[in-house]
Amino acid sequence: MARMYARRRGKSGSKKSLSRRTEAPEWLDLSAEEVETKVVTLYNQGLSTSEIGIELRDSYGMPCVAHVTGKKMTGILKEQNIAPEIPEDLQNLMRKALRVRKHIEVNKKDVHNKRALQLTESKIRRLVKYYRREKVLAMDWRYKPEIAEFVLRR
Repeated sequence: MARMYARRRGKSGSKKSLSRRTEAPEWLDLSAEEVETKVVTLYNQGLSTSEIGIELRDSYGMPCVAHVTGKKMTGILKEQNIAPEIPEDLQNLMRKALRVRKHIEVNKKDVHNKRALQLTESKIRRLVKYYRREKVLAMDWRYKPEIAEFVLRR
């Protein structure tokens, strides 16, 4: 991040880890097939991909699904044809925009949250533009606040 009064970056920030491990740790008991079935069963129970990662980390001690299986979690779900239509980060931003929009309906003079809604919706538009370019979403997919509530309920 840049400094406030200078045009250069500071020295503080996160560092990349030393090990670029691409194989499963030797202390992990689960095989790749067992991990894939765990991911599918947890997703069918209603957990999102980030919640699945937390569950696997906390309950089974698995640091990364991709290191064990060689595939990302959404890739596993796509193979089973149960992957969500809209990516999880976009869904979370849409939920946030809906919450702020409902708040503004009640509190009409809350100008700070009106600005927060503008920022959130611009972030949604940028993310949609990226996902259209990467062909994750259809080229004619558009974010509409009226339709977002219906889409997120499914």
